[in-house]
Amino acid sequence: MPDKPKSFEHLAVLKSKSYDSSAKEPVLLVNKQVVDSFGRSYATGRRKKAIARVWLKHGRGNVIVNGKPYDRYFARSVLQMIIGQPFELTERSSQFDVLCTVSGGGLSGQAGAVRHGISQALVLFEPNLLTALKKSGFLTRDPRMVERKKYGKAKSRRSFQFSKR
Repeated sequence: MPDKPKSFEHLAVLKSKSYDSSAKEPVLLVNKQVVDSFGRSYATGRRKKAIARVWLKHGRGNVIVNGKPYDRYFARSVLQMIIGQPFELTERSSQFDVLCTVSGGGLSGQAGAVRHGISQALVLFEPNLLTALKKSGFLTRDPRMVERKKYGKAKSRRSFQFSKR
């Protein structure tokens, strides 16, 4: 069995199935920091059709999204606020550098995916932040998706305009 889980999802699998053959009780790897050889923790965040791959390490608070500073990539202040929420909640706003690549969806979904990835990477970097982030709902993937268009309708629920004559 490997010592370090690769991602937050892998950590959940290890938490449910991890047993040490020599020990009588299950050994859980929840309270262990998960970092790679560069001192980074990696997590994947998802929202709608957007997928964000997030690397988190100690630094000055720089957030780089697809090679650009986050305030240039996400121009709207609401999206910048969404990305900063996990750091504000845990009071670690200028302690970590974030490098992420986002693909798919629109800007709102991408901002939600980055927030989800940052939250999961924070838990892997500092496991004691799990309760605060989980209580705020940042670790739960938002399952809402766009409803599909139905035939005979203009959109998913919108009907065509009715004409009496």
